[in-house]
Amino acid sequence: MLFSYLHMKYLFFSWLAVFVGSWIVYVEYSSYTELCRGHDCKNSICDKYRKGVIDGSACSSLCEKGTLYLGKCFSSKPNSQVYSGSWGDLEGVIKCQMEEVPNYDLGAEMEPKKEAVAFNKPTKGTSVEKFKEMILGHLKAKVGDQANLPDLATVVLSIADANKDGHISLPEARSMWALLQLNEFLLALVLQDREHTPKLLGFCGDLYVVEKVPYSPLYGISLPWVIELWIPAGLRRSMDQWFTPSWPRKAKISIALLELVEDIFHGTFGSFLMCDVSATNFGYNDRHDLKVLDARYIVPEASFQEGMRERRCDVDEDCLYGVDCHTSCDLTKHRCTPEVTRPNLAKACSALKDYILRGAPSDMSEELEKQLYACIALKGSAEQMEIEHSLILNNLKTLLWKKISHTKDS
Repeated sequence: MLFSYLHMKYLFFSWLAVFVGSWIVYVEYSSYTELCRGHDCKNSICDKYRKGVIDGSACSSLCEKGTLYLGKCFSSKPNSQVYSGSWGDLEGVIKCQMEEVPNYDLGAEMEPKKEAVAFNKPTKGTSVEKFKEMILGHLKAKVGDQANLPDLATVVLSIADANKDGHISLPEARSMWALLQLNEFLLALVLQDREHTPKLLGFCGDLYVVEKVPYSPLYGISLPWVIELWIPAGLRRSMDQWFTPSWPRKAKISIALLELVEDIFHGTFGSFLMCDVSATNFGYNDRHDLKVLDARYIVPEASFQEGMRERRCDVDEDCLYGVDCHTSCDLTKHRCTPEVTRPNLAKACSALKDYILRGAPSDMSEELEKQLYACIALKGSAEQMEIEHSLILNNLKTLLWKKISHTKDS
């Protein structure tokens, strides 16, 4: 009788394990097939290239020669495909929009609106001068009326001439226009003279290739969700800091993040807001230079404010974009106010706190912690507290730089 009971118990748990395992495999496979549609994206792009609708520096390699191909899938959303890629001797990351592209026109609902990419702009017969006017109008709508936007438009036209023959064809212009709708691509243009964003290697339509960032995310380890459920939050935060570089190298990376905040606050082409300052959105290269991996939620302040003014709300929680961009609700008008409640610097310091304090030299750790908490406590927009914002940012950079300036890691 006892043997029969144990036998039935063993069979029950065996079948339960098989059922749970099969369910996990099914969920993972379904998730993968939904998220990873890179080959569909490639087929769509190449079909338009062969029909003469689009052109670009990566089109021939992707669609004819077969020297640019998709590797491992890293997509987190079905309509934004991200793959590792090889292009001859180059290792890169391929980003492609599936059928619909997030248009960061921050309108009433403050969520990316879906618009089908038809590659029908500019139209046939559009002159280069007219195309430049289109670009200037688009940039002005995105970042505001900046004095040097014509310089940025000239850079755009230079990149659009993919084969460098001194002439921008209609297919090349259509590819560039589609790319300009992508917030991430726009930020890369704005920061082209800095080293914060991966270098653009090529494009075809709204598919583009950037250099590979060898070390990502900035910190943190990935665990199966079943294990995540059983790990206390405090231990999980500590585990995220286990496999990080030496402290001097972390200091260099942290300085670079602070410089990024500085560059996009009243930058050359307007101000940008960092609406998701997560470690997963940043990485670094062999020289420990910080690189932005995902800039979809680094948005032009002008566009953000315009969209927020139009957004209806009943409580402050309704006035949120991304993860980190909060404003308040004006209950007299039931509209969101345009000013963010926390500046970029406070968000960056929150992301860096555990990262830079772990392993910090004992003779400066107390002062570093004090400055970080003062930074995290910043409230209101950077413009409202520009002097305090600049003082804290410079003090943090100086403190870190003095400690590593004499080392080889600097």
